[in-house]
Amino acid sequence: MKFLLDEGVPVSVGSVLEGAGHEVIFFQQSGLAKGTVDAAVCAAAESNDAILVAADKDMKTLARGHGITPARFRDMGLLRFECPKPMAAKRIEIAMTLLAHELAKAAEPNAARFYVVIGEGIIRTHR
Repeated sequence: MKFLLDEGVPVSVGSVLEGAGHEVIFFQQSGLAKGTVDAAVCAAAESNDAILVAADKDMKTLARGHGITPARFRDMGLLRFECPKPMAAKRIEIAMTLLAHELAKAAEPNAARFYVVIGEGIIRTHR
C-alpha cells in the first residue's frame, strides 16, 4: 500500500511504514510546499492513489473551509494521529496488525474506505 505523509507527521512514522513493506511518499519529497492547504494535500494523496497520514485534528474542517465538501474526498483513505508526535512511531508499530487487517478490508469490493485514528490510548477504525 502507498501512504502520503502530511507535513506535521514525524518522519519516523514513514520509516515504520516502509519497514512493514509499504511505499511512503514523505512530505519533503512530495513536491508540496510547506504550509500547503489541506485540500491540496488531500488532492495529492488522491492523485497518487495513497492513504493520507495526518497529524492535525482539523483536516476535515480546514478542507471544508477551502470549498471542499465532505463528499469530495469520500473515498480517500486516512490514517490520523491524535497522540503526541513523539509517540506516533511507537503507536503505529503497535497498530500494524490492525492496519494490515483494515487495509485488506478496504481492498474488498464495495468496502468502505480505510480510515483509522491512532490516539494515545486508543486505536479506532471507521467503516
